[in-house]
Amino acid sequence: MIKEISGVEIELVKGDIANQPDITAIVNAANARLQAGGGVAGAIHRAAGPGLEEECRKYAPIEPGQAVITGGHNLPNRYVIHTLGPVYGVDKPEEKLLADCYRNSFRLAEENDVESIAFPAISTGYFRYPLEQATAVAMRTVLEMIPELKKVKKIRFVLFSDSDLVVYEAELARLTSG
Repeated sequence: MIKEISGVEIELVKGDIANQPDITAIVNAANARLQAGGGVAGAIHRAAGPGLEEECRKYAPIEPGQAVITGGHNLPNRYVIHTLGPVYGVDKPEEKLLADCYRNSFRLAEENDVESIAFPAISTGYFRYPLEQATAVAMRTVLEMIPELKKVKKIRFVLFSDSDLVVYEAELARLTSG
């Protein structure tokens, strides 16, 4: 699904966040230490190679909602933006912290002349944020940020499963209909 809003394209796809060769910056749903782990962080670190973890050391640890930017290393992307999503039921207020992940990622993208950015479903895996609620926060925050974006012209959400993709498509359609 692709929607254009105020000159910015929002695209929803099922795929691998670590394999987005046409995107300037991918977003890592990172852990606080910015190390390889499971899920998105593990996939990105494996694809990027050991240089990514080495570069990340100088930024760690980060707090929920914060974001930092590094080079892409062996990835086809110029940058990786690492953000720490909230652990659902632990980090409060979850909704604000999750929205901050997107806001701070966009801020770094704008500062670094990023034209295209790809996000995973931040906090919905190991951090247990309910997918429907996290999707609503993500979509609402993206739509709020679009008027402020001067450099970013393409926003892609790369979802892990068909069922995740369906939830994102429904929320984007709901927020942009009419």
